[in-house]
Amino acid sequence: MSTGYWGGVKPAATGMEHYDTALAYPVQSPGVLGNQPDIVMDSLSVHGLGLVHPKKVFNFYNELHAYLASCGVDGVKVDVQNIIETLGAGHGGRVSLTRSYHHALEASIARNFSDNGCIACMCHNTDGLYSAKQTAVVRASDDFYPRDPASHTIHISSVAYNSLFLGEFMQPDWDMFHSLHPAAEYHAAARAIGGCPIYVSDKPGNHNFDLLKKLVLSDGSVLRAQLPGRPTRDSLFVDPARDRTSLLKIWNMNKCTGVVGVFNCQGAGWCKVEKKTRIHDISPGTLTSSVCASDVDLINQVAGAEWHGETIVYAYRSGEVIRLPKGVSIPVTLKVLEFELFHFCPIQEISSSISFATIGLMDMFNTGGAVEEVEIHRETDNKQELFEGEAVSSELITSLGPNRTTTATITLKVRGSGKFGVYSSQRPIKCMVDGTETDFNYDSETGLTTFIIPVPQEELYKWLIEIQV
Repeated sequence: MSTGYWGGVKPAATGMEHYDTALAYPVQSPGVLGNQPDIVMDSLSVHGLGLVHPKKVFNFYNELHAYLASCGVDGVKVDVQNIIETLGAGHGGRVSLTRSYHHALEASIARNFSDNGCIACMCHNTDGLYSAKQTAVVRASDDFYPRDPASHTIHISSVAYNSLFLGEFMQPDWDMFHSLHPAAEYHAAARAIGGCPIYVSDKPGNHNFDLLKKLVLSDGSVLRAQLPGRPTRDSLFVDPARDRTSLLKIWNMNKCTGVVGVFNCQGAGWCKVEKKTRIHDISPGTLTSSVCASDVDLINQVAGAEWHGETIVYAYRSGEVIRLPKGVSIPVTLKVLEFELFHFCPIQEISSSISFATIGLMDMFNTGGAVEEVEIHRETDNKQELFEGEAVSSELITSLGPNRTTTATITLKVRGSGKFGVYSSQRPIKCMVDGTETDFNYDSETGLTTFIIPVPQEELYKWLIEIQV
């Protein structure tokens, strides 16, 4: 926890005199030993760990972090925090020691890293979680193990379920991953809808930039979902890693849409006998489930009071755009290590003949995360007009041809660049990006309207999109 080295500090080293450091010997609980014995902990129990005295640990952290900040470091990932629970003897017990260390750590972070730049890691011991008052980001998973084929499916499953608890008071972190890896897309899709930080541990030169561009915008920012990604209600009491029947469904919210990621996580998990993650089914079958708008638990909050329950569903991998009536679900079939991302976009009724929904950047994993705001401006002139000798409403006349008048203008604020999509039941009259008219494609069968948003010149830039219908 102290220096990035599990063995703590070296008490006799030059410069350590004023920290009152001493060797301490971890004592693990029977429950931990029975569930997950660890060769590193066994070694520390014999050889000891260099522990900074709790009354001096703020000075230690502050000196370390001030030096790092002076070198341009803007945050730290503090690993193996749970080891403090094994070192309480002589310091008032594990809770007292843990509280002292956490308060010192957070005070130093606040002084040296203005953005609260700290990721807490290996910290699921209860006294550690409840002692943290300022730390905002907590690792919710075991490590990413690039060379362990058994680890990838259970990684996604465990983070989703851990986030049910951790997501109530911290921002769960899904850990790093490799962008150039057989399971890279699987990991990337989960993080895209996880509402989490996104970072990779690629070797220099070993990168899949095509994959990274689906996660990260040209300015280096990401389309982060609004909440911690958590299992849908019908996934809460199933075992998507072992039961051979269930797909894992994870839901999240964007500012104007919802998203459900579906993952086949079957075939591997923690083995109580071997005390490690192992593959228990070498050929898990192809599974089928279904998704619907109500899987997005809070979709009503972004749909508006006049929403009737219909959505446009954009399936990221298949590219399908489907108009889904209220209460109707659509099937999804996946093999192990496969996924699909379903973006649920509430349909707004512009008039009796025109309906509209915003989808987002079609090539980004978190498609709807690009949309910051949607406003509908209806034309105020709704007077009756004469058509073939009968009184006909102006909205019917406007639906008859390419020269129709505008019924409404939808204005969007959007981040990012690339192919942007919306749904319109009728071909839009005009699309404009920052006041400049742009060409668009319209698919009359699906209602999908797409156009290209250029790369912005400013960081975190928000485009003003205007669509006349």
